[in-house]
Amino acid sequence: MLAYVVRRLLLIIPTLFGIMVVNFVVIQAAPGGPVEQMIAEISGTAVASTARLTGGGGDGPRRPAQEPGSQYRGAQGLDPRFVAEIERMYGFDKPAGERFFLMLGNYIRLDFGKSFFSDKSVIGLIGEKLPVSISLGLWTTLLTYLISIPLGIRKAVRDGSSFDVWTSGVVIVGSAIPSFLFAILLIVLFAGGSYLNWFPLRGLVSDNWSDLSWPMRIVDYFWHMTLPLLSLMIGAFAGLTMLTKNSFLDEINKQYVVTARAKGLTERRVLYHHVFRNSMLIVIAGFPGAFIGILFTGALLTEIIFSLDGLGLLGYEAALRRDYPVMFGSLFIFTLLGLVVKLISDLTYVLVDPRIDFEGRAG
Repeated sequence: MLAYVVRRLLLIIPTLFGIMVVNFVVIQAAPGGPVEQMIAEISGTAVASTARLTGGGGDGPRRPAQEPGSQYRGAQGLDPRFVAEIERMYGFDKPAGERFFLMLGNYIRLDFGKSFFSDKSVIGLIGEKLPVSISLGLWTTLLTYLISIPLGIRKAVRDGSSFDVWTSGVVIVGSAIPSFLFAILLIVLFAGGSYLNWFPLRGLVSDNWSDLSWPMRIVDYFWHMTLPLLSLMIGAFAGLTMLTKNSFLDEINKQYVVTARAKGLTERRVLYHHVFRNSMLIVIAGFPGAFIGILFTGALLTEIIFSLDGLGLLGYEAALRRDYPVMFGSLFIFTLLGLVVKLISDLTYVLVDPRIDFEGRAG
């Protein structure tokens, strides 16, 4: 097992390098880099983010045509020396290849730079947003697994019963409703939209959270988290429940289960000592993807709807403003974390079923 772990750790290096190269090339080809963004702000032609999202801004100022001889739109009337100074400030006075390897050299030293527009370090920004995303990702994944696995097992054991039929209806409806649409429905029903006003609409905690006692702080925290967690759980809950049920049904119909029952083993021992171990492998395989997806990307719309300033919103705003240090720094950190979590998932396979031997696999 040690050789397998070492091999996987070594493979992280070329994998991470390849991901960074591909994303760097794609970003360089995208129009409207940070230099052009700054020129637009200086010349008063920048378009607000909400206008871009809604397709608005038709009555706002239009971006000037590209200055002849300049590679940037909106540079008309600006001193070329001033534009060159902006390029130097953002590091665009160097060729793309040189910028890429300088960036990687800094990342090896764990220096991820500072944001172009907020004047904060990338690590500082991620640290500010991380509690929100960890709260959403951790609790959503934990609650989804705690509910879906027992429910999926119960549905498999009682396959075809009335319990299985009506719970399947609930699961199908849940899988058909997008999380952001369900979030809006929850706001309308329970956050002062049109009916009840039981839950807060904004933030992770109340403004007076620091003045509360510790028990009340915990209550206040979960009071704010209730609606976002429900909206995120709806889709993941449905998929994991059916995955668990189908995995159990597939194992229950195998010959070794019939043999175990013929030997006189209790139904509980058959299900949870033999079937559970084998059927849970596919469920465990999806855990890293579920957690990382919710933690870094899946909660973007939920964060916007509930005014939760997390990593999803940070990444979206960085992409919109072409804030390259935040984009590439967060990409590097999240990709590295995802690869490590995937390795941990493989090791968890062995804990669930010791018969699995990654050591003997080639490559």
